[in-house]
Amino acid sequence: MEAVQAATVRNELRNLGGRRKLRPFQEMVAHWLRELGLVERFEVREIAQGTQLYRATVRTGPSSPLATLADVGFGLSQVLPVVVLLYYVPERSIVLLEQPSLHLHPAAQSALADLMLHVAKTRQLQIAFESHSEHLLRRLQRRVAEERATEEEVKLYFVSSEEGEASLSDLRLNRWGEIENWPDGFFGDEMGEIAAIAEASLSRRLGHEP
Repeated sequence: MEAVQAATVRNELRNLGGRRKLRPFQEMVAHWLRELGLVERFEVREIAQGTQLYRATVRTGPSSPLATLADVGFGLSQVLPVVVLLYYVPERSIVLLEQPSLHLHPAAQSALADLMLHVAKTRQLQIAFESHSEHLLRRLQRRVAEERATEEEVKLYFVSSEEGEASLSDLRLNRWGEIENWPDGFFGDEMGEIAAIAEASLSRRLGHEP
């Protein structure tokens, strides 16, 4: 919270991107917490004038009461430092994140991918992160397929372990958002599960046993 406090005291501004006007640092953080579907309102205020003691409060819904971070879901307290860091570091910085999507619900994990893509472009950041989130990965693939990011801008690596030794494999992401060398057992046999569901559904619709 010290970073939000410092940026607020210095009246720092950040650009949301494109031709949109500059916004106060705290407002940028609130914007992305809303985009992640975590809060309706976020602000950091001095507890009492002149005390230089600040407290963060949130409103999780339009009619919800104000609450502190300790009173809301654990996911918010986990992702808030990520949002703050991505806007607090100087432009052209390299940012390292460890499991930024931890404790977030699936929709928020997907939205987090959009946040990282956005700040990487607007603030020219290089972001390297570790994640086990399939939702985050799928959103990155989707944005490449939609041409909102390129396969050169999104680099994927798979870490495997054999006999206690870790190795790094470069996953080939093509222009259509497809991973051409999908590792065995990566997120389970997803394609097999999808095919089995489709086959069972079709069989039941036709009145046959699955």
